[in-house]
Amino acid sequence: MISALQLVLLLIFPAMVVVGGLRDLTSFTIPNWISAVLILAFFPAAFACGLAPGAIGAHLGVFALALLAGMGMFALRWIGGGDAKLFAAAALWLGVPASLSYLMVTAMAGGGLALALISVRSPILRPYVLSGPAWSRRLAEPDESVPYGVAIAIGALIAFPASPLMQAFRG
Repeated sequence: MISALQLVLLLIFPAMVVVGGLRDLTSFTIPNWISAVLILAFFPAAFACGLAPGAIGAHLGVFALALLAGMGMFALRWIGGGDAKLFAAAALWLGVPASLSYLMVTAMAGGGLALALISVRSPILRPYVLSGPAWSRRLAEPDESVPYGVAIAIGALIAFPASPLMQAFRG
């Protein structure tokens, strides 16, 4: 029975990062409730998976560093406030071993996303995108921002199997 509880709690992470990425893609916003659910759900998931208090402390340290980095990127206008919060909330779940791959994959996915948007916003492809739904037309706007929540979601999903939570679940 505890395995079912662990599984349900662990599924919150991929569900919320996917919802965050999709919301950013379609509306250029990530609602605060997504990051709040991730932060609040981490603790029951950590306890259900049997993480030691020291490991939970390490996760909190990674969260604090990611939040500071996100705030810095927000201050530099590289990402939005929702992106910074989602970045930190996902880092809370990933912990120390998985956070490096999270950071690297998120950066690569962000670069790929930026290149894709440059292409979509080009004079060649833009007319085709403008015939699509409203959210895709917004992606084609030359002065619009980058929905970086998509890159955060990709990085988080790829790094999650290496997280201490998933290791404890498998263990």
